[in-house]
Amino acid sequence: MRTDTGHVFKLEDYRPSDYLILQTSLVFRLSPEATRVIATLTIERREGVAASAPLVLDGDGLTLLGIAIDGRDLQPQDYAATPDELAVLKPPAASRFELVLETEIAPARNEALMGLYRSSNVYCTQCEAEGFRRITYFLDRPDILSIYTVRIEAPHNEAPLLLSNGNPVDSGALADGWHYAVWHDPFPKPSYLFALVAGALGKVADSFTTLSGRTVELGIYVEPGKERLAGYAMDALKRSMKWDEEAFGREYDLDVFNIVAVSDFNMGAMENKGLNIFNDKYVLADEETATDADFANIEAIIAHEYFHNWTGNRITCRDWFQLCLKEGLTVYRDHEFSADQRSRAVKRIAEVRTLRAHQFPEDQGPLAHPVRPRRYREINNFYTATVYEKGSEVVRMIRTILGAEAFRAGMDLYFERHDGEAATIEDFLKVFEDASGRDLSQFALWYHQAGTPNLTVSSSHNARAKEFTLEIEQSVPPTPSESRKRLMHIPLGFGLVGAGGKPVSYDDVEGATVDNGVIHIRKRRHVVRFTGVAERPAVSLNRGFSAPVTLSVEQKTDDQFFLAGHDSDSFSRWQAFNTLLTDALIAAFRQVLGGKPPAFAQRLTELAGRIAADETLEPAYRALALSLPGEADIARDIGKGIDPDAILAAREALALAIARANRENFTGLYERLADKGPFSPDAASAGRRALRNILLDYLALLPEGAALAATHFRSASNMTDRAAALTVLAHRHAGSAEAQQALADFEAKYRNDALVMDKWFQIQAGVPGSKTVETVRALTGHPAFSMANPNRVRSLIGTFSSANQTGFHRADGEGYRFFAETVLEVEKRNPQVAARLATALRSWRSLEPGRQAKAREALLAIAAAQNLSADLRDIVERTLA
Repeated sequence: MRTDTGHVFKLEDYRPSDYLILQTSLVFRLSPEATRVIATLTIERREGVAASAPLVLDGDGLTLLGIAIDGRDLQPQDYAATPDELAVLKPPAASRFELVLETEIAPARNEALMGLYRSSNVYCTQCEAEGFRRITYFLDRPDILSIYTVRIEAPHNEAPLLLSNGNPVDSGALADGWHYAVWHDPFPKPSYLFALVAGALGKVADSFTTLSGRTVELGIYVEPGKERLAGYAMDALKRSMKWDEEAFGREYDLDVFNIVAVSDFNMGAMENKGLNIFNDKYVLADEETATDADFANIEAIIAHEYFHNWTGNRITCRDWFQLCLKEGLTVYRDHEFSADQRSRAVKRIAEVRTLRAHQFPEDQGPLAHPVRPRRYREINNFYTATVYEKGSEVVRMIRTILGAEAFRAGMDLYFERHDGEAATIEDFLKVFEDASGRDLSQFALWYHQAGTPNLTVSSSHNARAKEFTLEIEQSVPPTPSESRKRLMHIPLGFGLVGAGGKPVSYDDVEGATVDNGVIHIRKRRHVVRFTGVAERPAVSLNRGFSAPVTLSVEQKTDDQFFLAGHDSDSFSRWQAFNTLLTDALIAAFRQVLGGKPPAFAQRLTELAGRIAADETLEPAYRALALSLPGEADIARDIGKGIDPDAILAAREALALAIARANRENFTGLYERLADKGPFSPDAASAGRRALRNILLDYLALLPEGAALAATHFRSASNMTDRAAALTVLAHRHAGSAEAQQALADFEAKYRNDALVMDKWFQIQAGVPGSKTVETVRALTGHPAFSMANPNRVRSLIGTFSSANQTGFHRADGEGYRFFAETVLEVEKRNPQVAARLATALRSWRSLEPGRQAKAREALLAIAAAQNLSADLRDIVERTLA
């Protein structure tokens, strides 16, 4: 485990390496405790670099067994080797030479799950960001592109399957029951994309015919006996391949494409060239074990990793500061894919909810950083919502500004100009400028500047002059290391809405560039005047969430109600209702703090009922609209002095008011939405289940709610309904006989299915209230739980700390104390997982003073631990700064 070195990497310090590695030949002789790796590297000195310049390679915990150059063993005085670095002190005078290294590693003891490790007796790798240096000494940086040939040797009875990147070129038997396979990847790639898998796995096989008529052999490898659970993943893969050809003109380039599902994985999945390695939760699914959300996630993540073949693999990032160039861009592509496969309106709302829940707090706290960071101490800690989700929004804004045709031309030029290269954000923006003739220099601040911009908007209407005016002012709050901000180019989608929801036309506009329903905000203040507007319209702003900003709008409540019922933009219609709900919850929060029972306007509860019953709206859309803003969302909008107990009380009071006002209608609709045919994971069916289950959540608050939820649980024919009912029982009726029985029945039925048991842990970790910390502590001793498995840890500890506001933020600080102990325990095995858990306290300064002090104590306790990893120390110190 690397402990903190204090070294800070800065974008401004980037320079190309003195050497390149043109060819990489690897031989693995696999053994759980002593795997031998022989690396033969064709090294080339860059032109202009002195022959005396030492060759310095990265390592991480390696044991060097041998080193030779051009067939000659090096003498000890010719090199300096430590577990973390190898320096060839006197390289040959020739500009090109062959370096042979032999190292030994122990995959079975690799609990950090980086480099080569074992998962359920299967050898597998994870090399992003800097895991390859745990396998052999290398120039382990993304701008070193090499052609790889890999030979894997292993006992046939232990590892009949031997996989690596590229195409298979040879295989055969060896002595003593061993065998080998050779793989060759003809496309240069960085070391972080290297992959190896070896073990006994079942296979689901299929094929895909590309646009040009080539046949690609497809394989998904899973634990033997689970092949039937990989069918949906295979279908999603084939749909992804077809979509990328149609939407972006990108055809797959190898003869084979393989996916391997493993049970121990730090991330969701990894896009290694031609051999994607997946967390098994994003591959395995059927109606008995997976929810509709699981099916949707599998579809999206299969697509995401496949799309990386071009945006990440064929074109990679020059350095880790450019991480958003592959991740943000590919998230945008998988969002577009999902929107086309499902409902664009529903998908957009879900994306924005995720962004606000995860990225907005990041921008508002001590861990804020630009989409392209300027400095880092541990790159593993920058796989963040800012890089992924905000990075996607920045790409979406480029499309909004340029239009679909120019955006596609820019993407085509990007693929043509930079194929086979390690590119930068500047390269990416330049292709769009060249394709469109537009200047994006001000827009580039979205990549370089941290923080969520805020737009303050007021409006007025002059009936006599037939003039409607918008006054818009932008500001960006200070963030760590950035107290002064520059003005952004913000594309603000808008609409002027008249009677019946019809658009209001205007003759002319001045004060800003306005085109295709977008106001281009470039200055601190714009006064935008629309002429020829006879009647005062309601103004619909940030339509489609055209920019990741917050809005402070002086708007009449009547206008909000009107837009919630009539706005033709589906996102803005949802946003209007969500704003009404948020405002009501914040008012109720203040009433609770003041010792008063919350009161809610009847028209708000009635509007909820009308939306639920509106058959012109998709069921999935109605389900999202009826989902109250989460406790963390409310806390973010309140800003300071947060009391999670008061927020929960306000939220429960509003939910109960809506349930009481709509009891009859909700009950009738709930009954009509029951599945009447066989299960299907398609979007329409999933939407109906989502609406029915959100209605169950409301109805469960009424006197007969526990019995209704228990019946729903017992009669459920799929995991979506079963898990929803269990959540309602555990969260709404914690401790009741119905809840205890359902939890016991669920455990008895699924105790041998780890992924389903994750749901059981997650549901209990999310139960609101002060008693949950004791429940979670006890569950860490459950036979199905393991601190060594990231999925188990995320399901229990991650849910408790990030999704249970009242349980985690218990007033006496016990949640924080338990959390600090657990984070340090996890860190001993897996620093990456521990560091990600620690981000749960990023918003500690927004809490009321008592909780704030106790949260700080927990962070200081973590910081004071001995031999803290670089990953965890980086997060804790930035959070405390």
